[in-house]
Amino acid sequence: MSPAPGTALAVLRERQFRRYFVGQSASLLGDGMIGVALAFAVLDLTGSPADLGYVLAARTIPMIAGLLVGGVIADRLPRRRIMVAADLARFLGQGTMAALLIGGHATIWELGALQAVHGTATALFSPASTGLLPAIVTGPRLQQANALRGLSLSIGKIGGPVLAGLLAATAGPGWAIAADAATFAISAATLSRLRLPAQRPAPAQSFLRDLREGWTEFSSRTWVCALVATASLTNLLFAAYYVLGPATAERSSGGPAGWAAIQALLGVGSLVGGLAALRVHPRRPLRTGVLALACCALPTMGLAAGLSVVTVSALAFLGGVGMTLFNTFMETAIQHHVPDKALSRVSAYDWFGSFAVQPIGQATAGPLAAGVGTHPALWLAGALQFLVALAALAVPAIRHLPAVTEKAPTSSDSSAAPT
Repeated sequence: MSPAPGTALAVLRERQFRRYFVGQSASLLGDGMIGVALAFAVLDLTGSPADLGYVLAARTIPMIAGLLVGGVIADRLPRRRIMVAADLARFLGQGTMAALLIGGHATIWELGALQAVHGTATALFSPASTGLLPAIVTGPRLQQANALRGLSLSIGKIGGPVLAGLLAATAGPGWAIAADAATFAISAATLSRLRLPAQRPAPAQSFLRDLREGWTEFSSRTWVCALVATASLTNLLFAAYYVLGPATAERSSGGPAGWAAIQALLGVGSLVGGLAALRVHPRRPLRTGVLALACCALPTMGLAAGLSVVTVSALAFLGGVGMTLFNTFMETAIQHHVPDKALSRVSAYDWFGSFAVQPIGQATAGPLAAGVGTHPALWLAGALQFLVALAALAVPAIRHLPAVTEKAPTSSDSSAAPT
């Protein structure tokens, strides 16, 4: 019988997870720094927002394009080694960028090429990370482990930009990127100390067959497909909040200071959601997670209605809570119910499906607002986002899939609702 989850932080008693958590917390802080550090670096170099867009795209495109490849590799090879290699690649890439900037020799094409290295390494790291966690955490504590990682992510999103801004303002953006590089070295060092059970070698077969088998494992579970479709459409529609929100706040919610307050409360909500996920263990976690995700539509609707900055900030707080709860419950369910031999490939399809369409939302929000008006566009995005979340409840397994403390289905097809 699996041990009970215990207290909210019981998972930290497990040495393997502690090592993993320390490294990931450092790495996620670095991830929070890079947006601000890179923006100052590019703008100091050329002063061109377009150049910043090119450099960011150079990281995003290979990251999305490489996820499925990363999933296949992580199910074939030892995941820890893949993650260490990816962290070392990001350390060298970011360290080289820092040296070029500090030395005054950087060019835009060099920054773009080094960010492409970063994106490719991230595409290898992410599916391997999802597959690794069940090997270092006792099954019933998976939710705690995912909640703590989500908590670190939220802290990184809040503290990373602040730290990067301070370093960029006092020492220069090159030193901020150097600090980001150091976080990947810390992550690689802690991961290298993990002692894991031997990963069963995958049968020798073609890459395309591995990819098809991963798709079969992914598509045979209706609840996984439905959750990824829900996350994908939510990211597509939530782009309107980020693209149209600042202009709306400029007119009706206190200007830049108001928008900053709204964003800060979104981050605080994510923190609170992570803390809640440590303690709340619903019997039907996917149902709870999807209902929580519906709260993400609230700040978009609040902006559409022209509500005060205080009210929209409160709605953003609820949205942050809901987002973190959904992500934690979803990732835990996938890790628990998908067999280890295919976990990284299924995770890769999850990552790819969830984020591949996000740039479409970012690119179309502005033209949509120009055509129908900013407030109608926000109303449309918020209402559709809310309905997408509720529509996911039509899938029986999302309503009934049990928590990880209960026995997982033994069939390879988990799409039917468990009894």
